[in-house]
Amino acid sequence: MKKSKRYQESVKLIDKTKNYGIKEAIEIIEKMPKTKFDQTVELHVKLGVDSKHADQQVRGTVVLPNGTGKTQRVLVFAKGPKAEEAQKAGADFVGAEELIPRIQNDGWFDYDVVVATPDMMGVVGRLGKVLGPKGLMPNPKSGTVTMDVTKAINEIKSGKVEYRLDKNNIIHLGFGKVSFGADKLIENYEVIMNAIIKAKPAAAKGQYIKSIAVAPSMGPSILINE
Repeated sequence: MKKSKRYQESVKLIDKTKNYGIKEAIEIIEKMPKTKFDQTVELHVKLGVDSKHADQQVRGTVVLPNGTGKTQRVLVFAKGPKAEEAQKAGADFVGAEELIPRIQNDGWFDYDVVVATPDMMGVVGRLGKVLGPKGLMPNPKSGTVTMDVTKAINEIKSGKVEYRLDKNNIIHLGFGKVSFGADKLIENYEVIMNAIIKAKPAAAKGQYIKSIAVAPSMGPSILINE
């Protein structure tokens, strides 16, 4: 696939034979030719674990001090007082069983995160095959199955991100926008990396962090010193 002229110009700014410090890498991203939109800066961390084993999973959440730059739309499955609480806390959508056909049959996905109270998980479980592959299934580990819906919504809206391994043992996530500037992006980066390092499974042997790369969403990757 032919890369765009802009992408090729961006590649010229990177020395592929070296690893960069995070500050230098962000400065290179800032020098890359601009796109028509504010690109997300992505982080890709390859870990020396085997995600096929339950005791080597790496998954968690962290609230970025400077947010993600993206407005997160939150759907909450709740009833009664908890549904009212979710609406007051700023949930974009709140409902219960009546949402099942809309999601299952009409393919409605106008939300980025799904939160559910524990008593609603029987209902939400019916959507596992639909929400699961999209990474939208509520999970206690990510704080999205909870009675404290206000806290969950506030954290998500203020920049909470989930990190988790893919099948190639790599964590991918966005940690801000190019427009944030180096200081805010570095602060977000350090918070995420500290969380990933702390989440090292006891069963992990050998080198834990194999490689770290950052990249703008429409640009080439830059390898980072570990």
